[in-house]
Amino acid sequence: MKEIILVKYGEMALKGLNKKSFEDMLVKNIKRRLKSLGKFSYSAAQSTLYITPEDDGIDLSEAMERAGKIFGIAALCRACVCEKNFDDICEKSYGYLADILSSARTFKVTAKRADKAFPMKSPEICMELGGKLLEKFPNLAVDVKEPEVTVTVEIRDTNAFVHAENIKGAGGLPVGSSGKALLLLSGGIDSPVAGYMMAKRGVRIAAIHYVSPPYTSDRAQLKVETLCEKLTDYCGGIAFYCVPFTKIQEAIKDNCPEEFFTIIMRRIMMEIAQKIAEKDECLALITGESVGQVASQTMAAIACTDAVCRIPVFRPLVGMDKTEIIGIARKIDTFETSTLPYEDCCTVFTPRHPKVRPVLTDIEKAQNSFDFAPLIAEAVEKTELKTFTPDCCRK
Repeated sequence: MKEIILVKYGEMALKGLNKKSFEDMLVKNIKRRLKSLGKFSYSAAQSTLYITPEDDGIDLSEAMERAGKIFGIAALCRACVCEKNFDDICEKSYGYLADILSSARTFKVTAKRADKAFPMKSPEICMELGGKLLEKFPNLAVDVKEPEVTVTVEIRDTNAFVHAENIKGAGGLPVGSSGKALLLLSGGIDSPVAGYMMAKRGVRIAAIHYVSPPYTSDRAQLKVETLCEKLTDYCGGIAFYCVPFTKIQEAIKDNCPEEFFTIIMRRIMMEIAQKIAEKDECLALITGESVGQVASQTMAAIACTDAVCRIPVFRPLVGMDKTEIIGIARKIDTFETSTLPYEDCCTVFTPRHPKVRPVLTDIEKAQNSFDFAPLIAEAVEKTELKTFTPDCCRK
């Protein structure tokens, strides 16, 4: 019995004349993720992508698991391939759905008749196949409102397809379809979620992290690298830039008012990130800031930070509360790593009484009292680059 994967588009289907470029990007991303499982063929029609295994013994469960994390997919399912005649649909449905229908109590049948030349209309397909399945599986009863199992028959151009489980996909747009941006990745809960949220909008992610040895440990850096690896399941390959930040933080501590430490530090981080972004052809920066969450994330503080920015700064979590952010962190499996007790450089020189309503002229005056330019240039020069790829792409 031949089985394939049906991938359904979401908002990609609404892209009009640009749809083909989004579709090509999605297929490219899927091919990269499934390559190690064996050979597949790909074809598209009517906002559906058909993924057909060409090798024997391909693990379709693993293929579904991987595809379920690829942005641009609204829903996906494993389906049995049938001839476009009702007898073959019935016969293959009995065997293909036997396990799930034998253990269920209620079901219903839905039909999607894309090929209008098929002699039976959708209501007729539902009624006739439903009757046949009731005869074959006497444990079942029909429930059209809240069935345990929904059997779906799709009549398409070349074949009919039968399936019983539609799995929700990752949604969004294919990674790479919206350009590239640089994520300021700390060891906390928020920034990995911000990276995930922007990847969902089709943005290819690179990441930058700041270390301050001996104030931060190797374990703190390893923690962030682990977060980066986890993000690759959704974001694809990530270039990871690690910036030495000790001299800059010590200079801030020695030359600037304590209440301004965090804001000046973030302004310099933005300066460095923009220089790295330019080298890596990133069009924007991404942060995990949420308005009012901490002193450096008040509107006044964010305005002071943004004053040094020459490229857009995306803050996808800006209106979310911590509970919402944690919920996504758990979903993408970054929460446990983010809560490991290793400090990042943002927490090392935290002022006792940070300024929550800073004035830009005061911040600029304090920052300009010391020439940070040589230290910034040195940090950029000594930045180290690593590349992380999804596990499935390394096999």
